[in-house]
Amino acid sequence: MLPLALTVVAGVAVLLPATLPGEARVALFGFALATILWSTTRLNAAYVALGAVMLTIIGGGSPQEQLYDALASDVIWLMIGAFVLGGAMRRTGLAGRLTGLVVNRARSVGGVFWLMTAVLVPLSFVIPSTSGRAAVMMPVFRGVSEAVEDRKVSRALALLIPTVILVSTITTLIGAGSHLIANDLLAQISDRRISFAQWALWGVPFGVAASAAACWVITRMFLNKERRKIRLDMRSGEDRGSFSKAELRTMLVLVAMVALWLTEGLHGFEIAIVTMIGALVLTLPGIGVMKWKDGLGSVSWNLIIFVGAALALGRALIDSGAAEWIIQNLFAASGVRDADSVLLILLIIAFVSLTSHVYMTSHAARAVALVPPVLYLANSLNLDPMAVLFISTAGMDYCQTFPVSSKALLMFQEGGTETFEPADLLRLSAVLLPVHVVLIVVFYFGYWQWVGLSL
Repeated sequence: MLPLALTVVAGVAVLLPATLPGEARVALFGFALATILWSTTRLNAAYVALGAVMLTIIGGGSPQEQLYDALASDVIWLMIGAFVLGGAMRRTGLAGRLTGLVVNRARSVGGVFWLMTAVLVPLSFVIPSTSGRAAVMMPVFRGVSEAVEDRKVSRALALLIPTVILVSTITTLIGAGSHLIANDLLAQISDRRISFAQWALWGVPFGVAASAAACWVITRMFLNKERRKIRLDMRSGEDRGSFSKAELRTMLVLVAMVALWLTEGLHGFEIAIVTMIGALVLTLPGIGVMKWKDGLGSVSWNLIIFVGAALALGRALIDSGAAEWIIQNLFAASGVRDADSVLLILLIIAFVSLTSHVYMTSHAARAVALVPPVLYLANSLNLDPMAVLFISTAGMDYCQTFPVSSKALLMFQEGGTETFEPADLLRLSAVLLPVHVVLIVVFYFGYWQWVGLSL
């Protein structure tokens, strides 16, 4: 009855605003329906997303081609290649070695969580994709889960890895494609651009603090003291001897892929193309480490369909004007344009950006839809556009409320073992979101304004 009641409320709500175009109403209702079903039912996320897209298309809120275009997105191909890479790492045993490198230095479950956090933060400088970082860490997660054999530990770890991946994204300009989009929009609108070094100066301390806070909260919320002290004995990575030829080939391909990801500006090949080339090499007859059919078997096609449908929903919100309407009304309702207190402006910007993932699942879509009005706000209030943009981006990188808010979260929810439920993520977000508001305020007054990031 709850999903039905919420759906009726959503249907009435989208009919009320007189300024909302018809196609925007349909797109908004389709997205609201999907969000309701994702958060209140156990229906498969991909099934719900695809159904919502079909409803949006039939209602005229989105053209048919939008779904086809979404399934042809570079994100889809990146994920396919990343899954093949993960399958090769598992099949050759390289994943087991990586697991050993991570956990052999920890003597307890709590130690594994903190060590995992320490490994994930600098990974954002190496792999410029949240889903790519999640794919690389998936074998490590499975190895630790199998070693501990405790469902609650697996659940907490499945929450920790994608959460740290997401909150540490702000550490570097290349941490997410949305950063590059936002920086480009900043250059177009204000003729200014944040350099790689500036971004790191502002982002690294915040990303480290946010990651540490997330680790502390997760270990306290989802693990009791006894579980945190569980002793681990994982020496398999140390007892294997020298690397096999298959492991060396997989490692060589992985290193080459990372190198090409880092030098995209030199050779011009995007990360998705590089990832698919790596997948082809790993499955090349006579040279690769597994058959092409086995590589395809490593792909979570349910997740692929979901991401394509979710991208189509996000694009429908933007193209129909629904996303812009939501954001403009949020700014109007918040009264930020009439605010004269720096603290109040900071709190409003933080709240709007931190909650933007609720009504726009795509990270890139949030950047496209939110950055122009944010920069307009900065101009109207005579604020530094670089400061407003960076603080907003720090908020937009937070995506921890629903599994559908991030592909990294979905990959670990669909991780091949029993992990976390949407309710677990809601509980976590209820704590982490206020923590991030406090972190943004503390960092602004205690650090950012003293190193050139002043409103």
